[in-house]
Amino acid sequence: MKNEITFPYPYIVERLDQYYGLKSSSSKKILSKEQSKKRTISKRGSKKKFSILIATFWSFPHVGGLSNYISALSKGLKSQGHKVDIISPNQFSTSKVKHFRESVTPNLKSFFTRRYGSYNERILNHKRLIYVYEKMLETIDLEKYDILHAQDLFTANILGRFNEGYGKPLFYTPHGMFTFNRLKFNIIKKGSVEEAYFKELESKAIEYASHIIVLSNSFREPLIKLGAKNRNITTVITGIDYPNNQRQEKETPPQKLTITCVARLGPRKGHNYLFEALSRLEKYTTSIEVLIVGDGQMREALEKQRMALGLSMVKFLGSRDDVPSILSKTDIFVLPTINDSLPLSIIEAMHSGTAVISTNCGGIPELIKHNKTGIIVEPGNSEQLAHALKFLITNKEARNKMSTNAKIFAEKHLTITSMIGRIEHLYNNFWGGELTHET
Repeated sequence: MKNEITFPYPYIVERLDQYYGLKSSSSKKILSKEQSKKRTISKRGSKKKFSILIATFWSFPHVGGLSNYISALSKGLKSQGHKVDIISPNQFSTSKVKHFRESVTPNLKSFFTRRYGSYNERILNHKRLIYVYEKMLETIDLEKYDILHAQDLFTANILGRFNEGYGKPLFYTPHGMFTFNRLKFNIIKKGSVEEAYFKELESKAIEYASHIIVLSNSFREPLIKLGAKNRNITTVITGIDYPNNQRQEKETPPQKLTITCVARLGPRKGHNYLFEALSRLEKYTTSIEVLIVGDGQMREALEKQRMALGLSMVKFLGSRDDVPSILSKTDIFVLPTINDSLPLSIIEAMHSGTAVISTNCGGIPELIKHNKTGIIVEPGNSEQLAHALKFLITNKEARNKMSTNAKIFAEKHLTITSMIGRIEHLYNNFWGGELTHET
């Protein structure tokens, strides 16, 4: 029988009560990791093939790194004989979603207004989304799964509450630090009720998780600040199944170098800094072409910037499904991102044997070893970026050496086989109750 969900979550109410200075009477016991581990051990067996639920609060399939990661994880696990289901909110009936949304909204407004005198619009909307997703997940028979793997903090909270009655191994893979990033970009304010709300959800995701699998070591410090133990975190760098394309002949004149950027055209990907850097390389504009692959909200603004800076060598290709082919003709790959975790486009570029320039963000320095497998510059620094571009444009020997080193690194460490092998190892250890903590 599924746990009956009280709503809103008692620990969220407690945290909001603290924020507003109320004495909270709400409490809810959460399984400690030791309790959860004991329940898992009691269910261990000799099974080698698992039934696995991968769940995400975000749409799937979708454009972006999260969707690509889930696809790769599912494909890799299935190739090893495991049964895998993927659940996301957009897979459920739109009529039911509408019904739940319309029924819960007035109740939420009433609850927050009676308790706190008003309601926060962002929290109201978010709590409504969680409630609808939760009601959808209530229809899933969790008993049939051996492993639960949440791909975000919100799913970890929902599955964590359900899992109190099952004691299944619950893995949590954050694909970004939700509250930290929203504070960093002023989407929410420091000291606000929104910060308190989202931090509580992040802390509980950590508490509910049997183990946390992170994409890079850059996640460790912020997770530890939220209450995670270093021994309960394992880094598994994303791997991909990349086609074994040979470097192709380019249609451009042989004296021209091709520079490619593959990224969503959003404000955090830093295309504007790339354009500023290119404007500093006027001497080389006739010897390069720059391909911008991707689409998004910033396209119009970036096209205007290209015109204003006179960057005639820049071409917008839009969204493409032949990225490996484009990369096989690329000499220099650039990702000028100002906020990222572990961009798939860099991993693809490394597999393609392309020299890479990117920024000191998230786990990127764990992929790009400065001056060995590529060049790292500070995010938002167009002057450094221009210098790096000039160096690789004018130094063929360094460019070739970095591209070769990048491909060797990718083929050794960034394959789907290596990623799935490490995740399978964690699944097996938790199912058997004999976890050996890794780094």
